Amino acid sequence: MRSSDYAPLYRSTVGFDRLFDMLDNSVRSDWPPYNIEKTGDNDYRITMAIAGFSSDEVELTQHGPELIVVGQKQADESDRQILHRGMATRNFKQIFKLADYVKVAKASLENGLLSVDLVRDIPDELKPRRIGLESSSNAAPSQQQQISQDTQRQRKVA
Repeated sequence: MRSSDYAPLYRSTVGFDRLFDMLDNSVRSDWPPYNIEKTGDNDYRITMAIAGFSSDEVELTQHGPELIVVGQKQADESDRQILHRGMATRNFKQIFKLADYVKVAKASLENGLLSVDLVRDIPDELKPRRIGLESSSNAAPSQQQQISQDTQRQRKVA
């Protein structure tokens, strides 16, 4: 994966800080692998494969529209000699951008899979609502007078 250094652009531009921050944050690693699935109309689940991490080595934080998942592996203090390391247990930080009104419902770590259940909870005042129409059935019908052709002819003759 290629990373870019935007430092020279910071010196020559004014007001584009947010754009560069978005570019920096859009570069995300593919580790640990994760799935995002829709489980209902307003329900979602993020599942991350973090084998080898215990629940006290993983931290989840929701800060505004961002879900931040950080894994920090504690130092291995045993005198083991590993001949081949095929399981990645390096530290990670993964940031997920959440839509408006999406909140973490629950999180669990089981069999090396971190599952984060999300729910979109739109406030009642922002949900679409049907507005009933009132009819004016109590009001008297309008009294419009229609002039017949016979009365118009009589006026012309007179």
